[in-house]
Amino acid sequence: MIRYAPLLALAACAPAAETPPQGPGDQPAAYMALGTEPGWTLEITPSRLNYDGDYGETKIMVPNPGAKLSTNGRTYTTDRLSVVVQQAPCSDGMSDRRYSDSVRVVADGKTLQGCGGKILPPTELAGTNWSFVSIGGVPVAADRPTALQFNGNRLSGSAGCNRFSGTYAVDGGTLKAGPLMATEMACPGMELEQTFFTLMASPVSLTFADDGTLILTGEGGKTVVLRRSI
Repeated sequence: MIRYAPLLALAACAPAAETPPQGPGDQPAAYMALGTEPGWTLEITPSRLNYDGDYGETKIMVPNPGAKLSTNGRTYTTDRLSVVVQQAPCSDGMSDRRYSDSVRVVADGKTLQGCGGKILPPTELAGTNWSFVSIGGVPVAADRPTALQFNGNRLSGSAGCNRFSGTYAVDGGTLKAGPLMATEMACPGMELEQTFFTLMASPVSLTFADDGTLILTGEGGKTVVLRRSI
């Protein structure tokens, strides 16, 4: 039978030492955009425009002609490919993920509409699902399924071993969880899970990186990095 215990009791076993936090890292120099129906992607680097359209059947690579700036965006124009980037929130139409820019591409005379730029944070946590990227600066192994779900005013999930659940509240950029309960199963490599439990015992700050990852930062700068599950 699976038993549940208060989260703080499990957290008491957490080790004090920790690897320095590792965030999502520097953003690449390339600007990325994408669209659906049919699927396409666009990469804008300082030297080239790389377009991949019709689900990979059409490829156009041309030198970057330089951007012509406007009040709310920029335009790139070449013989085969032109791109208009406008600073306006955009949805990709296939999920609830939102981007900072609306992007229009004309590829060999075919006009396509899509989104680009940084991924915008969700308007609220309720209804969102995440997976763990790192805990306390240590990457979470890909073979350890993890999840963190926000449903109404409750959160639940697994940091690699035990299931946990409880209430949460967000006030500005601060999240406070608890009281949380967790199962009492033993698993190999539970140290990361215990680090997560310790961090969540106190209020944590919420920040979002440009790639959409969620970063929870607790006392002493300890971090948990999560990737959105769409």
